[in-house]
Parts: sequence; structure tokens; C-alpha cells
Amino acid sequence: MNLRHLRCFIAVAEELHFGRAARRLHVEQSPLSRTIRQLEADLGVTLLERTPRTVRLTPAGQVFLEEARRVLLAFEQAQTKARAVAAGHRGTLRIALAGGVGRTRLSALLALCREEAPEVGIRLFEAPLSQVVGGLSNDLYDAAFAMAGEMEAGVVARPVWQDPLVVAIPARHPLLAHKRVPLEEVVGYPLVLCHPQVCQECSRQCERLLRLVETPPVVAEYVTTHSLMLALVAAGYGVGFSTAAHVVACRQADVIVRPLDEDSAALTTYLLHPEGAMSEPLRHFIDRAQRVGHMPLDTQRLA
Repeated sequence: MNLRHLRCFIAVAEELHFGRAARRLHVEQSPLSRTIRQLEADLGVTLLERTPRTVRLTPAGQVFLEEARRVLLAFEQAQTKARAVAAGHRGTLRIALAGGVGRTRLSALLALCREEAPEVGIRLFEAPLSQVVGGLSNDLYDAAFAMAGEMEAGVVARPVWQDPLVVAIPARHPLLAHKRVPLEEVVGYPLVLCHPQVCQECSRQCERLLRLVETPPVVAEYVTTHSLMLALVAAGYGVGFSTAAHVVACRQADVIVRPLDEDSAALTTYLLHPEGAMSEPLRHFIDRAQRVGHMPLDTQRLA
């Protein structure tokens, strides 16, 4: 068994289709199928249930998939650390990103780190929150950014960034009569919201906000990306929520942004890290993240 076997299995397990997995790996389907059968023979277990129409993971396959991902990630991190040392870096911080972390804040933080600590490398990983929390507990990540603040034992969540919520409104819309839009007025129109299953943490924070008004919202569409939300708003499907940090980083024709007339309307980004002693580079990284949170955003586009 080698890393090639693991990469092949992960592709098939994620695609649940040998043809798609083969195209993803740029190999022929028959050799890929033989590789998976050889892996199963080496392990002595069945990882995949195959029928003429479907491919499904067995319970053993589900467990092996998680472990295979962990092994590959650890190998990639070992490569990164070795290359960082060879390039003169004194260490590398492994930072995970879960959910829609604002690009403006993140860019400012990374630029500050390069300016103040160029000898410390930073490696970024995007992953679901559950995988991020597990990675923090298993020493796969040094820290992470997420929209969730309720963590299991052993993981600390520090609020670092609070970004005011704003309303994305189609051009020539009645809500544009307000310089600061009351939440009660917003829920009088169809909403384009982040998908609760894909953007769980952001969705929970928005739900808490909407519970402040008595009128139940009407949802026109659930979306999985900020860009799709802006596109649907521009097309007149409804109005959406964004943050000042996201708006500064994005441009969309025919969408006007106005602040909410609600002081508590903000999305909080948390920095997660394992409980206990931390390295000096990580302490400085957290300090920089908190400093970035106090930097003013360029909100001149909030007209």
C-alpha cells in the first residue's frame, strides 16, 4: 500500500463513481478499479459495495476514508514543513478555514504576518467545521477560523472579528428609501439566504437575527455562495444579507448595499485553537488576528 492507493481510494469514495474518479485522477477506469481491489486485498476488508449502477462505502470504507484523508494531510504538512525549513522559515502555522471567512480580513491578516514575521510560513486549509475541529484535536491544524463559537472540550473559540451585517438590495427597490434599513422592513420582502446545510454557522447567526422580529421571513432561495446571492439579488429574486467585509471584496452590478438599522446585527468570526500551551508564533498570530479585527474597513461603497 502506498500514497497512490490512498489518493485513488479517496477519489472513488468521494465521487462514488469509478468513471468520474478516473477522470478526476486522469487515469483509465480499468487500472483504477484494479488498484482499489488490490487495496482491499492488502487490507483484507471490503471498502466499497459495487452494483451495476451504484457504488457505496461500507462501514469499514467510511472509517478508512477519514483515516486516509488524515494520512494524506499529514504527509502534505510534512512536505510543507521541510520546504519551509529549507527556505529559511523558522516554522509553519497550519491554519484551517471553515465556512465563509471574510476575504478582506483574511488578506489583511496574511499581509500583516508577512510584514511582521516573514520567517514564519503560513499554510491554509479549507475544510468543513467537523473536520476542522477534529484536526485541531489531532494536531493536524494549529488554529482555525470559523463562524461557530460553541466548541467541544479541548478546543478554545476566541471571537476575533465582528462584521456589521448589511442588506444587499436590487437597484430601484423600495427599501432604498432608507439610509439605514429597519429589519422589520427587510422581512417584508423575499429573502435570499445562505443554505443552512452548507453554511451552518452563518445560517445560525442569521436565524438568531431574524427571530428579533415577529414577521416570519419568506425565503425566495437558499444559496451556497456569496456570489450567487448577489447574482439573484441583482436579478430581482429578493434581498440578501452580507457583511461589510464581504462587500468591500466583491462587486456586483445592479446591487445596492445599505446598513441595517439594528445595532446587534453583526456576524462574528472566531479563532479556534487547541486548549493548553501554545507556541510563540501562534500567540503572535492570534494577536495579529485581533488587531486586524480592530482595523476600520473601507465602507465608502455602503451608499
